[in-house]
Amino acid sequence: MSKLNILRYPDPRLHTVARPVAQVDDRIRRLIDDMFETMYAAEGVGLAASQVDVHERLIVIDTSDLRNEPRVLINPEVMAASEEQVLGEEGCLSVPTVYDKVLRPSRVRVRALDREGLLVEFDAEGLLAKCVQHEMDHLMGTVFVQYLSQLKRTRIKTKMLKQARDDER
Repeated sequence: MSKLNILRYPDPRLHTVARPVAQVDDRIRRLIDDMFETMYAAEGVGLAASQVDVHERLIVIDTSDLRNEPRVLINPEVMAASEEQVLGEEGCLSVPTVYDKVLRPSRVRVRALDREGLLVEFDAEGLLAKCVQHEMDHLMGTVFVQYLSQLKRTRIKTKMLKQARDDER
């Protein structure tokens, strides 16, 4: 396993729409392992393949307190979403140190393939629902800051570009 480089906003590659995973094979399982290692090392709860510059429909998630409930979603789809919405704080490994509130459905029904290529379907609420929706946005080329006002987006972009320059020194 190896840690992968996480793209940072405003990198234009974060806006690439991911293509479906054609086959769940050893290459995909290696990518899953590397993504989990990367996500855990960065202390995140979710990571989309798009964030590591692999533009395929693959997400890894672990919202458990003990970090012992890894969940793999390949070619995920939201089958249903609640009408009830909740305004919740979100952060992103591609936009480190930035947190803001995003309005999302409070519950979703999700269908995806698991690590072995088997079909799974489950209901998600709370942090898991937020995480699934956030990561699925990445697969569509959307970063959570795009839900914020233009003023906030501009400030975040400026902050991220400054951080990148400082990191290069």
